[in-house]
Amino acid sequence: MENVTLHLNGQDLFIRLWGDPANPPLIMLHGFPENADGFRELAPLLAEDFYCIVPDQRGYGRSSAPEGFDNYRVSALTADILALIDHFSPDTSVALLGHDWGAAVAYSVAIAAPARIAKLVIMNGVHPIPFQDALGAGGAQTEASQYINWLRDPGSTEQLAANDFTKMVAMFRHGMDTAFLTPERLAEYKTEWARPGRMDAMINWYRASPLRVPAPGKTLPAQDLITMDPAKMRITMPHLLIWGEADNALKPETRDAIAPLCDDLKIVLIADADHWLHHQKPAEIAAEIRNFL
Repeated sequence: MENVTLHLNGQDLFIRLWGDPANPPLIMLHGFPENADGFRELAPLLAEDFYCIVPDQRGYGRSSAPEGFDNYRVSALTADILALIDHFSPDTSVALLGHDWGAAVAYSVAIAAPARIAKLVIMNGVHPIPFQDALGAGGAQTEASQYINWLRDPGSTEQLAANDFTKMVAMFRHGMDTAFLTPERLAEYKTEWARPGRMDAMINWYRASPLRVPAPGKTLPAQDLITMDPAKMRITMPHLLIWGEADNALKPETRDAIAPLCDDLKIVLIADADHWLHHQKPAEIAAEIRNFL
């Protein structure tokens, strides 16, 4: 593994690199509240066949963390990854993988620049159209996503960081299998969260999102939904969606409703995994990704 820091799109991006640069590039995007090291189990299993390019995304870890939530709009996050692709693979398309918030960015990149993405892999992440629809419906996903409104409140970052990140750790675990969070591993996460400005930057991803979450049992009227044209937001490249079925943060309706938006979709369900499937089943997931790519 090699670590580099590059200045791209006006930001410093800290990047972990696994594998031979001569191999086909695979860019891997982490979610909340992780960083590039969140792929420490999965990336080495793929590095024999792919050049795994794994950034700390903007606001996380050792990458830049500009102030203000405007710096965390999806357009800015997408531009970071397009600059990363142009740096490492200026003449060829790449495979792109995303998990959680990294999946949201990966979908945005695939929509904005489909010619740059050869194949798309998503792990427990959602396309914005079915996610918005599920949030607005007032059902299970609305209930599961109430934490987003709390995160957007002023002062949430201070509460998450208080008492040695007690609430942040509780949110990370959230009733899921986090056996991978050994005391040593958790200490490493806390070191990254404690970097100046990082807690606000991480939460600014939620504050910058235009998606709205109604109160439990309530629905959003049509005029409060963001206008998104399905014809302009199709996933045209081959797409693999790997889903840990025990996820209690993202519900099945957000997964299943993506099919009409894809030209070439394969869904793989992992029955005995949840949101943190890449930590729980890295060998099984690596095999699925390798076969797909």
